[in-house]
Amino acid sequence: MHVFVTGGTGHSGSYIVPELVAAGHEVTGLARSDTAAAALSALGAKVRRGDLQDLDGLKEAAADSDGVIHVAHRQDLLPSGGIDAVTAAEIPVMLAYGEALAGTGKPLVAAGSIGSPGKGGILGRPATEEDPALPVGDEHTGTLRVRNVVETAVIGLAERGVRSSVVRIANIAHSMTDRAGFLPTLIALAKEKGFAGYPGDGANLWNAVHARDVASLFRLALEKGPAGKYWHAVGDGGIPLREIAEAIGSRLGLPAVSVPLDELMLPGHFGFLANIVTQNYPASNLITRRTLGWEPAQPSLLADLDNGHYFPAS
Repeated sequence: MHVFVTGGTGHSGSYIVPELVAAGHEVTGLARSDTAAAALSALGAKVRRGDLQDLDGLKEAAADSDGVIHVAHRQDLLPSGGIDAVTAAEIPVMLAYGEALAGTGKPLVAAGSIGSPGKGGILGRPATEEDPALPVGDEHTGTLRVRNVVETAVIGLAERGVRSSVVRIANIAHSMTDRAGFLPTLIALAKEKGFAGYPGDGANLWNAVHARDVASLFRLALEKGPAGKYWHAVGDGGIPLREIAEAIGSRLGLPAVSVPLDELMLPGHFGFLANIVTQNYPASNLITRRTLGWEPAQPSLLADLDNGHYFPAS
């Protein structure tokens, strides 16, 4: 297949492109800079210069392809407009893909969030692929839930003859090239504070996946995923946050310490993470594995922390 990929130089994308190339697909990646173009070429992809604001260019690239993988977003909008601005910019992109691919049966696989169907506290059980993204209202302005409308738009394209699906990526995507994700942030906090903190008893569950396993799932969804489906890129379905903190503390030679569930203490330690570190996100990958034959093969989160690459020698 000739696959058009956006976000091919990002954390997930830089694993997706070589995964596709190794499987025999021809990949064209979107690049808005010389640096991105060089990185895509190094990964084995052809380069199409442009950006997410060029909707006509995106439609042309999608129409010229046998399928699209979309993992990019307008990160430049975050400082000024937050997640609301990022989402508002992404919806026209999905509609452009819809115009280009309508009635063709070609695949469109877009990145989503494992939190979109709700947290464990809402569902009372692990989230599954059959749980739709929660609806969005005015009261959700400024929250991660706002982006659920993007997932809903992608799934809706199935009714227009697009083999569209969403890969919900775990809260923590880890790898040797993870430089700005949740784990590096927790590690930096531990170094700054002198201990690895966790909220309350730390029993709340987070999920994780290796970026290489994310890449193989995108490929499988592209190759054979039915239309209108959600897939769960989850390797570890539920790890107590306390265990993650303990693993970080052990590697750094620092104690793991409970941070009281207090409206002053939590922001005082976790900063901008304070509103999410207490959440519970158990998730299942059973339907994904059974339907697509996906089996996570890379190290688990705790094993990856033990590998040492998150803790380079100073």
